[in-house]
This record gives sequence, C-alpha cells and structure tokens, in this order.
Amino acid sequence: MKFLIKTAILSAFSLISLASAANEPIACDIDNKCPEDVPCCSLYGQCGTGAYCLGGCDPRMSFNISSCMPMPVCQSRTDTFKDLSSIVSNSEYLGDASKHGWVSSGQILQNADTVLLAMPKNSVGAVLASTDYMWYGKVTATMKSSRDQGVISSFILMSDVKDEIDYEFVGKDLETVQTNFYWQGALNWTNSQNISLSDTFENYHTYEIEWTEDVITWSVDGQVGRTLKKADTYNATTNQYQFPQTPSRMQLSIWPGGASSNAPGTIAWSGGALAWDGSDLEDPGFYYVTISEITVDCYSAPSGTETDGSKAYVYKNANALASDVKITDDNTVLGSFAATGNDPDRGADDSSSSAAAAVPTGAVAGGDANRGNGSSSSSSSSSNSGGSASKSDSSSSSGSASKSSSSSSASSSKSSGTSNSASSSSDATTTSNTKATTSTSQSDSATTSDKMGGWVQNSKQTSTNTITTANSGTSRTLVSSFLVIAVIASAMAVLA
Repeated sequence: MKFLIKTAILSAFSLISLASAANEPIACDIDNKCPEDVPCCSLYGQCGTGAYCLGGCDPRMSFNISSCMPMPVCQSRTDTFKDLSSIVSNSEYLGDASKHGWVSSGQILQNADTVLLAMPKNSVGAVLASTDYMWYGKVTATMKSSRDQGVISSFILMSDVKDEIDYEFVGKDLETVQTNFYWQGALNWTNSQNISLSDTFENYHTYEIEWTEDVITWSVDGQVGRTLKKADTYNATTNQYQFPQTPSRMQLSIWPGGASSNAPGTIAWSGGALAWDGSDLEDPGFYYVTISEITVDCYSAPSGTETDGSKAYVYKNANALASDVKITDDNTVLGSFAATGNDPDRGADDSSSSAAAAVPTGAVAGGDANRGNGSSSSSSSSSNSGGSASKSDSSSSSGSASKSSSSSSASSSKSSGTSNSASSSSDATTTSNTKATTSTSQSDSATTSDKMGGWVQNSKQTSTNTITTANSGTSRTLVSSFLVIAVIASAMAVLA
C-alpha cells in the first residue's frame, strides 16, 4: 500500500508540473513566431489573443502580418485630465480609440486637476499609453517626474516594432532628464544625451518631442535641448537609416529600475537598488508621476504613402519600415478578448468572454529594461527660465539650452547580452525576470489602500500590487484543467 501511495503522489506531482508548464506563456521573438492559436506577440515577448493583438503587438514576431490589429490613426487633441473619463483599463479596452484616448495598466489616480501614475510597494509600476498612433507630429507633456534611487519614470513614443523616442527620468538625479532613441529595438550604447534642468519632481516642466521624417527635436520648456537628423543615423553595413519611422503610441510610465530582479546594469543605471522605503511610500503611500496636460499635434503621413482609407495604419510586410506602412479603413476593434487580427469577430456574441487570459503582463513599458556599463554620449542643458537655445562645446549657463561634449554623469547605455523586452510604455523589469519579482503581501496592499483615501481611483483600473503572468491561450487552460482532474482521480484511486 505504501508503494502505491508513493507512486500516486509522485504521479500527482508530475501532473501538477505538467499543468504549470501548460500554463506558461509561449515566448516569441524575431526568430520564434507565435503559433496560430495564440498568434499575437506582445510587447513583452509573449504570445496570446485579445489585448496581445492591440498596442505593442509586434507583427514581425506574430504568427503572420495580419495577426496584430490595425493601428488607429493619430488624433490631434489636448487632454487636461480633469477626470479619468478619457482613460480605460487594458483589461477592458478592445481597440475602439474613439471612446477613450488613453489605456492604462497599474494604478492611475486622480488628484485635483492632475492624474497620477502610482507605484505602490513591490509593484511593477504603471503605464498610460495612447490608444491611437502618431506617425510624425508633435507631442508635449506637462508633468513632474517620480523620485528616489531606483525609481524610473518616462515619457516616450514607441512603435509596435520598437522604434522609440524617449525622455527618461532617474529618480536619484532630479536635475537631469535623459533623451534617447532606438530603431527596431536595436541596442545602441551611444544614442543617449542628457538635458539639465531644475528639480523634475518639485517643478512642472513641459517636455516636447517633435518628430518629422528627417529630424527629431527634444525641447524642454520651449527650449531645444537636442536635435537628431535622420541623415546622421545611416548604417553603411546594413544600408539603412536607423531612425524611428513607424507609427508610435505615446506613453508615460513609472517603473522600478532598481528592483532586485533586474539585471545589474539596469540597477546601476537607475541609481542603485530600490529599497522600497522612500518617504513617498509613507505619504502618500506610493511612488508617483504627476501629469497635468498632454497635447498631441498630428502631422501628415509621408508623401507617397499607400492610402486606401483614413482610419488605421497597417504593415504591408515584416520589414516594418516607413515605406511598408499603408493607411486603410480597416477595423481596429476586437469582438472579444478571444479575438485576433486574423479573426477579429471571434467571441463577439459570447458574453462570458474574459480578459483574464488575454491581457499581456510583464514589464511596465516606459524605458530601457536592460542597462549596462559604458560611457554615455554628450549632454545638453535647459533651464526653466527664458533664454536662447544655442550649441556649444561646453556646459550651458542658466537660461539657455546648449549641447555639450562632456560625458553624462548618469550612464544610459544598455547591457550586452540581455533582451530589450520593455523598451519604452508600454512599457520596467524584463519579462524574463517578472516571474521572479515578489508580489505585495496582503498587509502591504491594505496599507497602500488606506493611504490612498484622499485620492480618486478609476474603479476600472487594474492593480499591479501582485505581479502575475497571463495565460497564453484557452486551449492551454483546458489542458491544465484536465491535468488537475487527473491528479484528483489518482488520489481517489489510492484511497479506494
């Protein structure tokens, strides 16, 4: 009998292990595309349906070029966030950009006439991303950054194929904002430059990105701090301009760069390990970014763009360059969280359709997830006061924005040999490390909730207090259920 019991227990453990493996998300990258049943590769490099097929879905890594949903075209506007009506949780958003201008993950709070991106203790932070895509234009954000060692906040543009234009704030250095850019997620340690300014946590600054086919300009409080010309990004080896050029979402975020689960280079770049004991965790009970206003000014698509409508951008092929984008009237809305770009109406008539297994999880988008050692590039400064913008070989004085040949004090280079899973949003700890991050205990959650009494929270927002990994497909859920049943059956057989 003991032998039978031991055998049954070992069998049960084996089945439980298989069940856990069946629930693991399928990873995707440029060399490993998603399977047909979970065809969409999310920003975090995981395959799924539903929200996996919306913002951040990479067509190069998905099952085919049609797996990701078409991208809603840019809408010019100014959002002042007097309330949270323009924001929808990613657990509810199905792609209708006409109803909401912004989609969120994590805790998004109202504070008077501003919105806060909150990061409670041991969470992965929060991200606010536009539901539409800018394909050249100007976007400005009036905001205050987060603070403290290991806490990162960002304001960026990022495309689904990981073209990226960044402002990044390291909480330990509140008199510097880092600017950066990437092309199709390629790691380049020389793209960063710094802009100096007054305290980014205490003071509102207006950060602007103007993006055209040939030039990107970063300006702070109306003063140009950096200019990048497309002509200067030519790679003779690949015969390509490594210049951001594809439709991009606007994203703002806060994330724990100093979390212990991150790569050593990331932790060092973020100013050091995050101890989760800063004064903001005492009052108001979380780290936070304050956003006052965002203005979006959309520019026209490049001349010669193939146009067959006016509602959505789509990729014609997996090369994913500007010339591979066309404008159509294709539908951008999923029928349910079981739907995909290949079958957008799937589950539309099923009222039981749930987002539980169809909302991608992982690193909060909003910055470069993997940093390392290396020298940074030139810096520039911009004061909050008036003054002229000029270029020079030395550090600028107060009241002017200028470029400097001096090395940056806060390195923004990337770590060799690590993946770029959360470059930007959306979207932070790397996906591979997310499972290792500890979740907030019930007592921490309760404390945070109590301290948020003075803030207004959108009841539809999803909490990031517990870090989880979404199931990659309903078929895998069913497999797990059958395996659990088998475990129970084995135990019953022994008892009989």
